[in-house]
Parts: sequence; C-alpha cells; structure tokens
Amino acid sequence: MTGPDLRRPPRGQRFTEPFLRARPVPIGRRSALLLAAVSLAGLAIFTWPLFVRTPPQTIQHVNDAPFVFVLILPVLVLLVLAQLADGGMDSKALAMLGVLSALNAALRPLGAGLNGIETVFFLLVLAGRVFGPGFGFVLGCTSMFASALLTAGVGPWLPFQMMSSAWIGMGAGLLPYRMFGRRIGRTGELAMLVGYGVFAAYAFGLLMNMWFWPFLTGSTMGESSTLAYVPGAPIGENLHRFLVFTLFTSFGWDTGRAVTNAVAILVLGPAVLAVLRRAVRRANFAPAIRFDPPGAGNPAVPRPEEHPSPRKDRP
Repeated sequence: MTGPDLRRPPRGQRFTEPFLRARPVPIGRRSALLLAAVSLAGLAIFTWPLFVRTPPQTIQHVNDAPFVFVLILPVLVLLVLAQLADGGMDSKALAMLGVLSALNAALRPLGAGLNGIETVFFLLVLAGRVFGPGFGFVLGCTSMFASALLTAGVGPWLPFQMMSSAWIGMGAGLLPYRMFGRRIGRTGELAMLVGYGVFAAYAFGLLMNMWFWPFLTGSTMGESSTLAYVPGAPIGENLHRFLVFTLFTSFGWDTGRAVTNAVAILVLGPAVLAVLRRAVRRANFAPAIRFDPPGAGNPAVPRPEEHPSPRKDRP
C-alpha cells in the first residue's frame, strides 16, 4: 500500500490518537513561528493609533495600505513554503486551497450589502476546522482577495479584510478536539462551531471598525463627541469611545453577519464537514498513521515476533 489507509485499521488492531486528530496540513515549528510573528505584526497594524498620536483625516490608510498589502503577499508565500518544507502541504493541499478559495469568492456576492448577510465566513470556519490553522490562515487571505476581485471591492480596506479573515480561519483551526478530558462529539463540535461563528462575526466587525475609526471620527465629529477618537488620550478612554462607536454604528450589521454564520453552520455544517473530511481521507492529506500491533499495551497478550513461524526448510 502506497499511502495510509484512513478508512479502518487492519483486523485485530486499533486506531491510535494521532489518527483521531490527523489533519491534512499540520503546523510545523517554522510555520507556527511565522504565524505568530505575522499575527503580532497585524495586530500592531490595526491598533497603532491607540499608542501613537495621529491626526484625524478623512481618507483612511490611503498611504500605508499598499505597504500593508505588499507585506501580506510575501508572508503568504513564506507560509506556504514553510508548510511545504515541514511536509504539511503538498500539491493536493494546494489544489484544495484553490478550490475552496474559488468557492468562497463565489459565495461572497450572494449576500454582500444586504443587512449584514455575508455568506463568505461559514465555509472559512468549517474549512479551518478540518484543514488546520495554517491552511485556514492562507484560505482567509486568498478567499478575501479573490472575492474582492469579483465584487470590485479592491481598496485600502482590502489588506485589513484579508488579515481579519486570516485570523478567523486560523482560529477555527485552533479549536480544541478535547474538552474536560473527553473527545468532543459531533453535536458538541457543531455547537462549538456555531458559537465560534457568532464570535468571529463580531470580531470581524470590531477589527474592520478599528482600521478606519481613528482617522474618520475625529475629522467629522470633533473631539467633543463621545464617539470620536481623541489623539493622545489614554488607551482605556479611546477603547471606551471605540466600543460605543461600534455599538451605535455597526452592531446591527454585525448581528446580521452572526445570525448568517450561525444558521449556515447549523444547517449546512454537518454535510460540509462530512464532504471536507471525506476529501481528506480520499486525498491522504494526513500524516502517516501508526497502528498499534495486537496486544499493544497489554503484556498478557504476546506480540507476534515472540512466536516466530517455523522454518520452511524443516520437514
């Protein structure tokens, strides 16, 4: 057999824990370090106005958005190369990445601009859960970039949308498989994904508000407004103003996104998860499986090598 059989173990043997948690794109040390560094840099890109005094302006990130975009693209290439070097991504995983990016790009126009109904995130959450955090990070970036080309959504906000979506995909891949010492069942997994989809909807709204709020509100509302960013003010005060701004301006839109994610994951989640995991099994993305031999862990059962077969040259 050329590859691991992911359907069932041989007769008399049992699956080990690495099989139960096998993912098509495992995270190696280099990939993990790169993801951590990129996430810290992305967080700094979003929140630097809270730490540095910046004058309000009506045009947000027009000057620095191209640099952010130029920063993200090499990071994606480096991440893919790191995954290839770690043995976690091969040509089949890259092909699956392309297919899911195209599907997500095609889903986005179905609900864009309609009371917060956005259909691009539920597939990202499910794919990140099945394929792992590294795959989910890259899928979030490529999905948002491809969908922006389809919907004419290219602008200074695009790099920030790509980074936010990448975090959503990565977070879905980091969700646990065990809680309180027990493996999460199908119902528990679905409930966890629904909760994460709701959380991701509001988190995406907060991040996308942060990318423009320090530059827009101070120039249009004035510092006297309780919704405006105040340059040089304490971080706690500006964060309070930011939360109030989000509550009064985008909470309803974010709620529509959260409801869409919850309903889509609840209704379509089981079928989509089954299809994605079947693709994993058929493509043999996962690392090689180790089967315990008969009697492993039970000293009372002799191992096969302890009873060699008789030599054929004996009469």
